[in-house]
Amino acid sequence: MKPYYDHAGIRIFHGDCQSVLASLPDNSIDLILTDPPYGHNNLDGDLNENLEVALGHAKTVDSARTRPIANDGAEADTLVRWMFNEANRLLVRGGCACCCCCGGGGPDPQFARWSLWLDELLGFKQMIIWDKGIGIGWHYRRTYETILVGEKKGGPSKWYGNGFEPNVIRLAKPEADQHPTPKPLDLMAVFVRLHTAKGDVVLDPFMGSGTTLRAAKDLGRRAIGVEEEKYCEIAARRAGLAVVQAEA
Repeated sequence: MKPYYDHAGIRIFHGDCQSVLASLPDNSIDLILTDPPYGHNNLDGDLNENLEVALGHAKTVDSARTRPIANDGAEADTLVRWMFNEANRLLVRGGCACCCCCGGGGPDPQFARWSLWLDELLGFKQMIIWDKGIGIGWHYRRTYETILVGEKKGGPSKWYGNGFEPNVIRLAKPEADQHPTPKPLDLMAVFVRLHTAKGDVVLDPFMGSGTTLRAAKDLGRRAIGVEEEKYCEIAARRAGLAVVQAEA
């Protein structure tokens, strides 16, 4: 499968992540670092629509729905469970999978369900808290999100940290500019730094606007990203690539 963009160790694929990942060889990825759809139908009658308007990214609630997240319905669970299972094939020995999975609250304890799947299909290592300092919701406001960290079966994940690393990371939430649910560049860089060495390969099956790829490039790693077409060029430009479309 030919990439949409391919430059300086960064490859971007436009297509279905299941098809793209199936084309990648066994034991070829050092770190899977991703922020998949949560299955919450964001920007579909929820508080995020009002937040988009409040931040000035949309003039009305109806116009906020121009930035929906693909596969953000019931199919999200199916995709995430599939990804955890596929990770064992793709990861090298000592490989690691880090998956953003929203926070607690609401009627669906999705983060708890994904934790059990990660433990079943890979090996559960840790749950990291991203304290973003501000949140939406009623009663207990959602001021944090979680990142699940799993290890390929057969041994502990590679570790390049110095000393002890906290399992709470405090970083401000970035504005929803090019993508409706962005993650801070510094957040993704933490996991790239701790679980990979220079030249290693980082995979993001749900690339969004390319935050993981940018973090990997800044730290001297190679990276592969998969996303729908409207974000491919954004990610390529963000990663500092020569914007040259691969030949069909």
